Amino acid sequence: MTVNRVGSMFTFFFTPQPVTDWESARRSDTARFAKFFHFMLERGVYLAPSQFEAGFVSSAHSEADIAKTVDAAKEFFGRE
Repeated sequence: MTVNRVGSMFTFFFTPQPVTDWESARRSDTARFAKFFHFMLERGVYLAPSQFEAGFVSSAHSEADIAKTVDAAKEFFGRE
């Protein structure tokens, strides 16, 4: 997975290559992103439903919220 971010905005791309423009973004594995999205949602973590949208971290997210998200992502990647 490649993570692009600016400030508190982030996007996950399922590709081993850097994502720098539309062409590199569209080569990402959208089916794998969909599996990740649904896996996280089942664990109570709501992400943007498309890898072409940005997620946001804000002061409304507690340390516990972030830890829950990290733990769920570790679980997902531990299964693959």
